[in-house]
Amino acid sequence: MTKQMKAAMAAMLMVGTLPMQAQTATTATSHPKKHHKVAAKKEPVESELAREVRELREKQTAQQAQIDALTQANAAKDAQLAAAQTAAQGAEAQAQAATQQAQSVSTTVQANTDAVQALKSNVSDLQTTNAGLASTISANKVELTDKIESPTTIHYKGVTITPVAFFAFEGVWRQRAINSDINTPFNTTPFMGATDAHTTELNFSGRQSRLGGLFEGNTPVAKLSGYFETDFLSAGATSNNNQSNSYTLRVRQIWGKAETQSGFAVTGGQTWSLLTENGKSTDVRTEKLPNTVDPQYMVGYTWARQPGIRLQQKFTGATAGNAITAAVALEQAQIIYSGTTNAPTNFEFGAPGQSGGLYNAFNGNYTSNIAPDVIAKIAADTKFMHVEVGGIARFFRDRYYPSVTVAATGVTGVAGAAPVNDTKVGGGVEAGIRVSPAKFVDVAVTGMYGAGIGRYGSSQLTDVTVHPNGTLEPVKNGHGLFSLETHPAPKLDIYAYYGGEYAQRTVYATGVAASPFTGYGSINTNDTGCNTEVPVTSGGFTGSVTPTGSCAGATRYIQEGMVGFTFKAINSPKYGRLQYQLTYSYLERQLWAGLTAGTYGAASETFGAPKAINNMVHFGMRYYIP
Repeated sequence: MTKQMKAAMAAMLMVGTLPMQAQTATTATSHPKKHHKVAAKKEPVESELAREVRELREKQTAQQAQIDALTQANAAKDAQLAAAQTAAQGAEAQAQAATQQAQSVSTTVQANTDAVQALKSNVSDLQTTNAGLASTISANKVELTDKIESPTTIHYKGVTITPVAFFAFEGVWRQRAINSDINTPFNTTPFMGATDAHTTELNFSGRQSRLGGLFEGNTPVAKLSGYFETDFLSAGATSNNNQSNSYTLRVRQIWGKAETQSGFAVTGGQTWSLLTENGKSTDVRTEKLPNTVDPQYMVGYTWARQPGIRLQQKFTGATAGNAITAAVALEQAQIIYSGTTNAPTNFEFGAPGQSGGLYNAFNGNYTSNIAPDVIAKIAADTKFMHVEVGGIARFFRDRYYPSVTVAATGVTGVAGAAPVNDTKVGGGVEAGIRVSPAKFVDVAVTGMYGAGIGRYGSSQLTDVTVHPNGTLEPVKNGHGLFSLETHPAPKLDIYAYYGGEYAQRTVYATGVAASPFTGYGSINTNDTGCNTEVPVTSGGFTGSVTPTGSCAGATRYIQEGMVGFTFKAINSPKYGRLQYQLTYSYLERQLWAGLTAGTYGAASETFGAPKAINNMVHFGMRYYIP
């Protein structure tokens, strides 16, 4: 019960008691004696009002008791309510704690569930990894075993060594004998006046078998490499075909190279000449050789293998495979001199080799060079094409003697004149393009033209001729090669080539009736014996590729056409390659027109350009190591 209710009930009780008190007081005052008397005699009779008052008081007392009880009960209820509120608050706090604990437990359970799932995933991944690791270990074991048992390179300290070799059985059949191994000296193809022009020849050979190795080491500043390559196509003074066939080992290539990551490279040693067609950039070991068994390759092919030093810089394009390379080389010089008619005798430019100097004294002439051949080339590469343009400068020096009289050229010597060293400059340009219009076809055209560049052609035409006074004159030369190479099947290559080489007529009038001209390709050359065979006068080894009669003309043009195929019966990166090869060649050699009959200057004189032809078949089997 609230305080307001208690106050209201108390007020009512007080209001009710006021009249009753007033009435009692009045009665006592009016009749004091009577009241006293009655009181003395007996208990007064309770009046109705007193009774009502009493009852009201009793009720008040009871109500007060009820009020007190209610108050107490209310207080108890308040206490219980407060206790309940406190308990509720505690219960709420406990509930919140329980909720938090439940959430924590739920989080823990979720974390445990996630951990279990992660653990399951890790176990699964571990099982997968273990399976992959086992597979990798197995594969690595196989690879390691393969590398140990079948290494592609040999490792020595920081250097890797890659062996290079093939082993060959090869041979050649020629319609007209040249007395040559599989190597064909194109400029000596015999005319019909030679005895050997009437006999065929068949020669077998294993001498082109090759041995070599590539050595490579990568340093922090440059990649270093060295390479050597040898075969047995050389002849010493004791070499013969009688029994042991003891031919010598020769150097084809041997060089060292340093190349930086910026594309600069320097190569020194004996390499293919920078003039040789490259398949990529101007890099060594990318040279494009005709697919021939003949180690003299093809008429019209530009090449040399000789000592020199080469500098190159490669500029890589933004597109993969595109690059431009500029290179310059200094290479060993040598003069080819042949075909000059009525030559003076008052000059020299070299000598036979000296045994003590390790030059060939048995069959070798060496030029006394004033300078190396200077060669420059620019090459451009794309994915489907290689283009190159180059040039060469050559220096020809001889020593002539003005004091000597030369009757053949009408030169009268000047008494007391000192010998003179005279130098002439020659050179030329080289260009080539190789394209792959389709996956199975490669087409290439290369050529070179200049003065004094004959030695860079396969036929070895002359570089120089001689003036009447004994000074040298470079002869204009040109040569070129067309190549068509197809690959109709993975193991089959079919190809065709055509090449030609030309040397220009270079002559000078002498004023001498018996020898009116001197130089290369003189019209008064006596070629009357080129196509007239003369019987031999002694037996045995007396055949010759040179006619017995006079055939002194100079070569004007040599041409060769060739077709062939290569079949790779086995081509395995692990076991190597076994291939068979067959080529057919038609060779033609034509001289500058000269006297073929009668007497020069007489009515009987007849002029013509003698021509020699040869048909050749080369064949071979090679096993290349992988």
